[in-house]
Amino acid sequence: MKRIYLAAFMVLAYVTAFAQTGEKNFIDQNYIEVTGKAQMEVAPNEIYLKILVNEKDFKGKQDLQKIEERMIKKLSDMGIDVSKQLAIKDLSSNFQKYWLKRTEINSSKEYQLKVKSAATAGAVIQELNSIGISDISVEKVENTDIQKYRMEVKVMAIKAAKEKAIALTSAIGQKIGKAIYIREIENPVFNVYQAKGYTNMLIRGASSTGDSKPQEPDIEFEKTKLQYSVLVRFILE
Repeated sequence: MKRIYLAAFMVLAYVTAFAQTGEKNFIDQNYIEVTGKAQMEVAPNEIYLKILVNEKDFKGKQDLQKIEERMIKKLSDMGIDVSKQLAIKDLSSNFQKYWLKRTEINSSKEYQLKVKSAATAGAVIQELNSIGISDISVEKVENTDIQKYRMEVKVMAIKAAKEKAIALTSAIGQKIGKAIYIREIENPVFNVYQAKGYTNMLIRGASSTGDSKPQEPDIEFEKTKLQYSVLVRFILE
């Protein structure tokens, strides 16, 4: 019995306090519910090129070390910091095949080069092609600031929701108060970078004819589309 009396007393105390303050809970609020949307397109700021150098492409005229030296000099002349941007991924040779078939021994090296823009990637392909290195492909692309841009789009979406709420309520002579509910709506957006016009991300340098200078490849990457929606409820005043 004591427990029943205590529960009844607590309910009565809550009702009394509510009557005195006149405050409403969430369900009793008069509100407007709106959805704000925003989007942004973001270009990659890190492009990883795979460069394969093979002695057989030079028909025995240069060994792998000489080819590597020419490549490093060419990249350095372009202003690329090879100590930070160029890495060796794999070194191999057909030594076993030589003993089986008595063919010429050829060595090859695979490198990974990181550049900051599609324009630089195109210039690298052109310059390396000029010294006989043409087996170059795009390995992956990224944007290191993608999280920052995602947050910016979400902020844009909630601002869009507020602007919409103001416009709708002003049409009926009312105003909005503070937000009492905010929910981010998931959007199935594919954030995948692709190289336009090149199958399987493969890009090769343009060949030159006669004394003409090879044309720089026109490389363009599709931008990642960031899109977010936010549901917001504002009090009606």
